[in-house]
Amino acid sequence: MKFKVLLFAAVLAGSSSAFAQSGPPEGKALVGDTYGSQVTSSAESKAITVDKLNKQLKKDNKKVENVSIKGKVTDVCDKKGCWLTIQTEDNSKFFVKMKDYAFFVPTALKGKNVVLDGNAERKVISVNEQKHYAEDAKQPQSEIDAITQPKEEIRFVANGIKVVK
Repeated sequence: MKFKVLLFAAVLAGSSSAFAQSGPPEGKALVGDTYGSQVTSSAESKAITVDKLNKQLKKDNKKVENVSIKGKVTDVCDKKGCWLTIQTEDNSKFFVKMKDYAFFVPTALKGKNVVLDGNAERKVISVNEQKHYAEDAKQPQSEIDAITQPKEEIRFVANGIKVVK
């Protein structure tokens, strides 16, 4: 009986490690490529700037659902491709996660213009969370150590991402 249990545990461990993602997906992030849910041409044509999103977030109590945003990708998680940052018109950045951790993006998305479809909100980000993502982004330790205060920022949860330029 013990042998069967050990054999089952070994098979289960082997099969789950075979499906584990070891890094971001491959891909060149070419114009027209979509990650996650399809971004419709209607959503693409209705995409607003980050500046307009900011105004909407202030007006709508810090949360906007089912919105499409256009922006330039400045960074992608090197570990899995599970988050990215978008540059705003004033050269600040905001953070994007993939809905339900359901899809990942290639690092080739850096520098590309995209349309994001999903939900946005203004959130207070803890010091620990800021440091975690700074470590993922391989920022110098001096920059990580300089994070000492929570901060409010735009957070976007993407259902789909489409490369547009």
